[in-house]
Amino acid sequence: MAINAKETSIVTDMALAPEGHLKIEWVAAHMPVLNRIREQFEKEQPFKGLKVAISLHLEAKTAYLAKVVQAGGAEVTITGSNPLSTQDDVCAALVEDGITVFAKYNPEPKEYKELLVKALETKPDLIIDDGGDLVSILHAERPDLMAQIRGGAEETTTGILRLKAMEKDGSLKFPMVAVNDAFCKYLFDNRYGTGQSVWDGINRTTNLVVAGKTVVVVGYGWCGKGVAMRAKGLGANVVVTEIDSIRAVEAYMDGFTVLPMSEAAKVGEFFVTVTGNRDVIRGEHYEVMKNGAILCNAGHFDIEVNKPELEALSSSKRTVRRNIEEYLLKDGRSIYLLAEGRLVNLAAGDGHPAEIMDMTFALQAMSLKYVNDHYNEIDGKVVNVPYELDEQVARFKLEALGIGIDKLSEEQKSYLQSWAEHE
Repeated sequence: MAINAKETSIVTDMALAPEGHLKIEWVAAHMPVLNRIREQFEKEQPFKGLKVAISLHLEAKTAYLAKVVQAGGAEVTITGSNPLSTQDDVCAALVEDGITVFAKYNPEPKEYKELLVKALETKPDLIIDDGGDLVSILHAERPDLMAQIRGGAEETTTGILRLKAMEKDGSLKFPMVAVNDAFCKYLFDNRYGTGQSVWDGINRTTNLVVAGKTVVVVGYGWCGKGVAMRAKGLGANVVVTEIDSIRAVEAYMDGFTVLPMSEAAKVGEFFVTVTGNRDVIRGEHYEVMKNGAILCNAGHFDIEVNKPELEALSSSKRTVRRNIEEYLLKDGRSIYLLAEGRLVNLAAGDGHPAEIMDMTFALQAMSLKYVNDHYNEIDGKVVNVPYELDEQVARFKLEALGIGIDKLSEEQKSYLQSWAEHE
């Protein structure tokens, strides 16, 4: 028997649904690749009779992904992946559309965890995860809910690191597709999506000028590249910190100053962490920062900026503007932390642009179908998105943009495949 979404869901206020519908309609109009996949799913019904649980940043673009999966025949349950990125109006709209929602904006930590567990208690066949939270709960706390899970897809670098550690020690009990490692994810979502949305979040939250300021980007992976590129475009002086020698050289050749954090902390006015690791800004760095330094995080968890050590150095803390906390240090300096150190682009903004998430969520939908079709062959492994799916998403995107590209002739294909025809 199908779940009655209105009776079972936990949301803040169903009266907000009309606003949520408008948000979802807006993004759907700007996600042509996902629209095309929705048409395929409606015809093929790849998830007919299956339950799907989704844990992602619960805003309008994610909501539309849930509706696409639902259009493929699935009974969909969704929860958030970050307490501050859930949008209550979007949650209400999804419930009206027959999707079960266990999510609300800024729940207490205990309730947030309970909402994740409730999504899993629907006993899904497939999951879409963000940061590995659903997988972690299933393996460490609720293995009783794992029996019928066929597999799933993971959105983030952080989640994939956790999954690969589980695969390595043999504890991963079902296959997961590493969506973050697909070309159409990291080249566009991580770089252009993060680059733009981080600065959207910072600018709307602080209402301060970026031009002429020194921005320290902590980590030069694909997300860091995007943040640095957009900071440069806004007129900032950009400093990059890294632990990887190759990426440090890359940042240098991209025109950025490269410093260890001990030195960067002295000159930065904005700090953006994008490493996926913990404590990359900590006590020793706060001690040398300029008065008025602004810190924020664009990595998955709120552990990149060490908040306990910042509090220990402070005499008081207060909220000076929505999503801005001022830490008054004992020596009189002020340091500002945005969005409690959570993802600044989602906790203090609307996340990546719809046209960018169109490609990522198309990969999620297609990867979910792939793992459902092949779960018996890849049990307990972390697998890459097949190249043909990656290429298909790019092709659909080009077609939506009205862009054509060249094709190899048979002679050219033969030339590239032969070791003898090189005259």
